[in-house]
Amino acid sequence: MKLVTFTTAASGPRVGALNAAEDRVIDLAAADNQPFFGSMLAMIEAGDTAVSRAREILASAADGAGLAMSEVTLLTPVPDPPQIRDFLCFEEHLINGYNMLRKKKAEAEPDPVEALARFEREGVFAIPDIWYEQPVYYKPSRFGVIGTGHDVSWPPFSELLDYEMEFGAWISTKGKDVTPDQARDMIFGYSIFNDISARDTQAREMSAGLGPGKGKDFETGNIIGPCIVTADAFDPYNADMIVRINGEERSRGNSRDMHWKFEDCIAHTAQSETVYPGEFFCSGTVPWGCGLEHDLYLSDGDVVELEVTGIGVLKNRVVKQT
Repeated sequence: MKLVTFTTAASGPRVGALNAAEDRVIDLAAADNQPFFGSMLAMIEAGDTAVSRAREILASAADGAGLAMSEVTLLTPVPDPPQIRDFLCFEEHLINGYNMLRKKKAEAEPDPVEALARFEREGVFAIPDIWYEQPVYYKPSRFGVIGTGHDVSWPPFSELLDYEMEFGAWISTKGKDVTPDQARDMIFGYSIFNDISARDTQAREMSAGLGPGKGKDFETGNIIGPCIVTADAFDPYNADMIVRINGEERSRGNSRDMHWKFEDCIAHTAQSETVYPGEFFCSGTVPWGCGLEHDLYLSDGDVVELEVTGIGVLKNRVVKQT
């Protein structure tokens, strides 16, 4: 089942379920005014109880019931997520990214060919050992999250803006010191994530050793959507992940290549720390799923489409402010 948060011309945010054809939205609270249909976060917190009732409503809906997609505006599924944690789960993405950074560093040397060979021998931009020992992550800003169809405002402090093709898991169960098997049962569902990145800003500030800051945190920079597909209806480790820029395919990967699984990431985070319903755990970038790996960055007006088979398409335009 696919769940969405939407508005209409006459209403504020509502929680809905997509019909089988995905061309209509069933307003769940209109069908049954339960407290857990008051918001997506309330539904996540209610877990199986809310999902089961939503499934009953969807199954009993008559053909043509609900609202046409043309009548609604989709929002990000959880407009105010309690927490976002973005991991680095794909080894090949790191290899590709570090290869590009090593190449760029060598190009700035008097003899680029000699410098590149030397950097490779010296292990410059090699994947650190800790990445193989445990999942690593940072916390993106949970404020200013947007959904599909909404414009990304290009931050004026950056000249190199990039996209990142990711997806993530929402948890619906509070937990602490859980095992990966227990963590897997805590997952409510999955959404696509586009981690818009100001690469020039990110490169400067990461030299301080504290990770990304303004290179990742600016309004409209975290895009989640277009829906939440419930965990029972999606295989997170066998999904194609496709990037299109202005309608042309740029890359294609598969979630089966995740080195760290979502349950690993949740269990790692929950060591001596309680995690809560509504937290969003992101996969990091799929191999070849960002402009950095191709040395191709975004331009004003570009339309970025991220598709994860089984979830849908997250589509946004990048706009420079005048």
